[in-house]
Amino acid sequence: MDRPGGLNAARAVAPVPVKIEGIDAILHSPASLDLQFQESVYFWVHFWTERQRGHFERYLQRMGQYDTLVDGELEVRELPISLRYLPIVESGYLPSAVSRAGATGMWQIMGPTARDLGLSVGAVVDDRRDPIASTFAALDYLEELHARFDSWFLALAAYNAGPGRVGRILAERGGEEALSGDEQFLHIRPYLPAETREFVPRFFAAAALASNPGAYGFDPGAPSPVAFDEVTVPDATSLDVVARASGVDEAEIVSLNPHFLRGFTPVGEERTVRVPLGTGERFVEEYAMIPPGDRLTLVEHVVASGETFSHIARRYGVSLSDLTGTNRDVDPHRLQIGMTVIVPVAPAGSEGVTEVAASETAEGGRVAQGGDGGEELHVVSAGESLWAIARHYGVRAESLAQVNGRRTDAVIRVGEELRIP
Repeated sequence: MDRPGGLNAARAVAPVPVKIEGIDAILHSPASLDLQFQESVYFWVHFWTERQRGHFERYLQRMGQYDTLVDGELEVRELPISLRYLPIVESGYLPSAVSRAGATGMWQIMGPTARDLGLSVGAVVDDRRDPIASTFAALDYLEELHARFDSWFLALAAYNAGPGRVGRILAERGGEEALSGDEQFLHIRPYLPAETREFVPRFFAAAALASNPGAYGFDPGAPSPVAFDEVTVPDATSLDVVARASGVDEAEIVSLNPHFLRGFTPVGEERTVRVPLGTGERFVEEYAMIPPGDRLTLVEHVVASGETFSHIARRYGVSLSDLTGTNRDVDPHRLQIGMTVIVPVAPAGSEGVTEVAASETAEGGRVAQGGDGGEELHVVSAGESLWAIARHYGVRAESLAQVNGRRTDAVIRVGEELRIP
């Protein structure tokens, strides 16, 4: 990337000002006064205040949701407070960010590193997308890197390029032993990958802008820190069920729990789920009244000729382990045509799941003739409940009740026809 015009050595003599209280081990390192280093910092300040101004303002707005959480953890660990600006450089504070290399989450952690740090990375749960769990893991990793290299500049470089690569370049190109770790970074900087060469200056530029946004004309608005209660679910539970028990919209639950990729917690695991602040007590009371069999949004798939668990899992985009875990009483090697298999799917509000659910219920043969406008009708059988029928079709019980002019706790009778939304 070309440097912007109007940049010269005279301008880079004075370091970019950072508005931060106290002495910060990173931002106030003597190595940061290096002329070429400051030249790069000015480049990124210019980049974000000119070409990427709109993007950077959004980064600041998202930071306002999570910086209180990050600051608290930095304070407990006695780490440099400037590390609060690292997610700006990594992801713009976006929990769902995924890089071309596969780094994921607010802190952009690679899969193998995440697993080494104790995070779950899979088709159902990816803790790298969890702002809280990933913050703890990322700071653990930064502490490890700092302990290894005894330099925050080198630790940040290793966070970006990997400790192995930085270690090898140090061994091959490192300067005199008298140089400090941060000075060693400056010494090996020309030999680092291009992205890593710019990584620490970008961090400094982000710190300068985010620590004093008004001075650069940014107005991110008042911060709105994320606030929540934490509750526990004993086994697989759909997020739409969590929302119903909490008395809130499903989108709020999804926003607080971006790490549950398919809209439900893992089968066979007790998991913590976040609900909006003040709704935790209601959730505990309401959730206890929901039958265990109605806590997971499911689709009933009727096995066709030649199908295996692997075929079914691929068709619905779920992992084989979750499919087998949901059907523990079914022998995967003895599937028979016409057998019903329970498939855990994403919340019923998602477009893809609705399409699949409609096709599968038609195969199941439980749909009556079409109603007005081509809508589907369900004929109630013995032992069925409104909740069970909603689960079968992959729709929300509230939606099913509403289109039929009922309450979710209404009594339904055998032979009655229900409209399927």
